[in-house]
Amino acid sequence: MKITTLKITTALLIITATLTVGCQNPKNENKMSEQNNTAIFPKGELLTNGYFTGQAYLSPLLARDKNNEFAMGNVTFEAGARTNWHTHPKGQVLIVTEGEGWYQEKGKPAQAIKKGDVVNIPESVEHWHGAAAQSKMVHIAITNFKGEENVVWLKPVTDEEYNEVNKK
Repeated sequence: MKITTLKITTALLIITATLTVGCQNPKNENKMSEQNNTAIFPKGELLTNGYFTGQAYLSPLLARDKNNEFAMGNVTFEAGARTNWHTHPKGQVLIVTEGEGWYQEKGKPAQAIKKGDVVNIPESVEHWHGAAAQSKMVHIAITNFKGEENVVWLKPVTDEEYNEVNKK
């Protein structure tokens, strides 16, 4: 029994050392960098519902069901794309997985958002979000339901509003 455990431990150490050296090998840097820049989820379908300016895509990840009072989707905004102003009766969480963009609440300065950021949007707060003018942005949106409603769409973000944010 001790010999078998020793053999397994030795094999695991060799495998770990090999993987560590392989990952530190400069020849593997490009391969690893490419893997880190690939999308987590598919781009999805182009959103043509009139609630977005520019090209935005949705890949649904999880529908509301008996266990979850929220829906979850992966949204890809091409450079310059953005949502209309809108609210969520029970709030929303955005997890930025790629690129750079903006989040703005009505009456407040816009906040730059980038890969790794998490935005917790309170219920019924008027806001918009989208890509920066020169970068695409991808986020996972987790949107809570209140009754049968999870979003109230409002007017489009004007080009003037959007361009002002992108001057920063």
